[in-house]
Amino acid sequence: MTTTNTTATTPPATGTTASTTSTTSTTSTATPFVAAFFDEPTNTVSYVVADRDTNKTAVIDSVLGYDAASGRTNYQSADKIIDFVKQNKLDVEWLMETHAHADHLSAAPYLQEKLGGKLAIGKEIIAVQEVFGKVFNEGTEFQRDGSQFDVLLEEGTPFKLGTIDAQVLHTPGHTPACMSYVFGDAAFVGDTLFMPDFGTARCDFPGGDAHQLYRSIHDKLFTLPDETRVFLCHDYKAPGREEFKWESTIGEQKRTNVHVKQGISEKEFVEMRTTRDAQLAMPKLILPSIQVNMRGGDMPEPEEDGVSYLKIPVNKL
Repeated sequence: MTTTNTTATTPPATGTTASTTSTTSTTSTATPFVAAFFDEPTNTVSYVVADRDTNKTAVIDSVLGYDAASGRTNYQSADKIIDFVKQNKLDVEWLMETHAHADHLSAAPYLQEKLGGKLAIGKEIIAVQEVFGKVFNEGTEFQRDGSQFDVLLEEGTPFKLGTIDAQVLHTPGHTPACMSYVFGDAAFVGDTLFMPDFGTARCDFPGGDAHQLYRSIHDKLFTLPDETRVFLCHDYKAPGREEFKWESTIGEQKRTNVHVKQGISEKEFVEMRTTRDAQLAMPKLILPSIQVNMRGGDMPEPEEDGVSYLKIPVNKL
């Protein structure tokens, strides 16, 4: 039996409830096993999602530890996932990113080296690469075609995890490339939604759009069944809440999300989001994160001394 920094989990092969974050009892193959791994320094939740019948597995939104003061990386969060996968004899098919994160570095290349699997992200990563390639003055040697990833996903792309039929939803607004992945009754929505008491993602990064975010939520995510489990990429604890949380349901989001619940118009949402975003500071790791994540988790090519360097554009963002 393995523990993460959340709760104890049960390997999927047992046929019993195995989600670290749900109390619903079911053995249906449409209910995948889900284990959550919370990285408190970045407030990020990574997920191991597995088909109970075949142990075919996807790892979603992994975290590479990074100390901004020293520029040093570590694999503490990623190694917990690796240990869990190996102890439970899971077969990793996919390493998936919901978007090019601005708050943490991806550990996907390290996980791929240790566990295998194909690295996938939404096709619109190309738009993100184009924008931030210019921000960081990357030059022509930086490919802006998504070739750093094994698979570029589009909405409607046929997709399975073992025996589980999956949906790929393009849910832009936070970034142009944001994707949500639905495996059976479990939806992984990246930064699109937070816990209902905290609301929704910001939309003020290059390529962000509050109108798009509202429509992604109301026209796509809110059309999923109310009982669909919603797994979130972050939690920052709303004022007054003592514990970190990262699972809700579509029904709960529709009824109670403080920013986007049913009854809030697109106009009201955009006005709120625009005002709120203007008051937010930039994520502390946005500059290193974007440079790494738009490369599929790889560092920039080493220079003559064998060292990789990250750029700090002054007064540009």
